Amino acid sequence: MNTNILSVDQEKTSETDLFKAVTEAKALLDPLGFILTEYTSYVDTSSAPGHYVLFWEIKGKEGKNCKELDPKIMVECCSRMEESLHYTYKIYRKRNIIAALEIRVVKQGSFEALMDYYVSKGTSLSQYKKPSCIKSEEALKILDSRVIGKYFSPKSPL
Repeated sequence: MNTNILSVDQEKTSETDLFKAVTEAKALLDPLGFILTEYTSYVDTSSAPGHYVLFWEIKGKEGKNCKELDPKIMVECCSRMEESLHYTYKIYRKRNIIAALEIRVVKQGSFEALMDYYVSKGTSLSQYKKPSCIKSEEALKILDSRVIGKYFSPKSPL
């Protein structure tokens, strides 16, 4: 099933589209010794135009620390994601109907804290599935309180 999870205006981004874009972008981390362990998304409409936000939890291989993550690479990840998204998204970005995509890197353990939150709200541990899109204000606060870096796409995709 291919459900739409993100939409700022009339464009619709499905879970499959998002997964494909994340897969393209995280490939930039592999050669540097970093692994994307978890991600989720939401649409931030607190300012106009709204934009897509992705929370990424990244782990370093062989004792690498996330503080060593090059901001240029993360900005490139944002660009790569936008280039991988569908035609309508790109048109809307070009026309400034959608603002630049943002990746917020969160501390290790942030997604465990998210799971703890959902379990505390009655979700069975065995039934828990990480949300591909955050709709809960509380869940958003949990992730936002653990952000260690924010990166934006520098230009609209071609």
